[in-house]
Amino acid sequence: MPHSPFIYSANSSKELQQFPQIKEIGFKINNSIKLSSFALSRVQDLRIYLIVDGKFEWVINSKHELLYPGDAAIILPGQEIGGLKGYIGIGAFYWLHLKLKKTELGSKIDFGKWSRLSKNERNIMWKILAINKSPVISTSEIIPYFQEIRNEISGQELGYVTRVNHLLDSMLILISRLLTRQAGSRRDFPQIFTNLEKSLRKNLSHKWTVEEMAAMVGMGSTTFTEKVKSYTGFPPLHYLINIRIAEAIKLLKLQEANITDIALETGFYSSQHFSTTFKRLTGHTPNEFRKQNSPKN
Repeated sequence: MPHSPFIYSANSSKELQQFPQIKEIGFKINNSIKLSSFALSRVQDLRIYLIVDGKFEWVINSKHELLYPGDAAIILPGQEIGGLKGYIGIGAFYWLHLKLKKTELGSKIDFGKWSRLSKNERNIMWKILAINKSPVISTSEIIPYFQEIRNEISGQELGYVTRVNHLLDSMLILISRLLTRQAGSRRDFPQIFTNLEKSLRKNLSHKWTVEEMAAMVGMGSTTFTEKVKSYTGFPPLHYLINIRIAEAIKLLKLQEANITDIALETGFYSSQHFSTTFKRLTGHTPNEFRKQNSPKN
């Protein structure tokens, strides 16, 4: 099916009345350079650009990016995008601007009632998007989604709202999977492991799951578990406990820190859970450890 230009905008297109999550979707064939047509700006929505023809030089999140046919650029709320020289460039591309209920990078996200993704799936997906270092992925798999969404919105046949929402979910799933595959293929595990540990230490109070940790490094749960066991000698959750205890030891040496606060800050359910785990791994209770490591001793 040939690509033909179109644009649906929430501000002017009645076709989007049933889709409050879509701010804009369209396909553009740009045959000339218009100065100041694509100035650098910070976005407040999730944006997806898919190049169909031509070569584009854009700045995305402070990085110079060259985009070719088949490249998709993913821009998150709070990030910047614009032409390197202030204009779009010559070629053709699809785009989608999608509203999100929360826009702070790194926070949990709610796409809205239209999405049928589970809460856990949305949170993992957002983590994948938020930690991704490269906003550009090479794929032609996304093109049919844009075409089908356009057909459903314009045709408005029975079930078109459900169909469009399903296509949006499916597109986001595909993008997240492609990002994790891309991340896993371009880095060796020691570096991945180092970055993961840094991320975990920044938010030890979070109840991390194996699925979340695996998604952060672009692996499936089974492969991730095998890699962690091979690299550390522990399954992922046991390894995480070791990190929690190591951080707790640092905090216990600060005499003013409350033990219950330390327990919660390092991700334990209660001071009793913390004390039991701490003694099992160190041979001492937190109080005993603190006394032995007090300045007086």
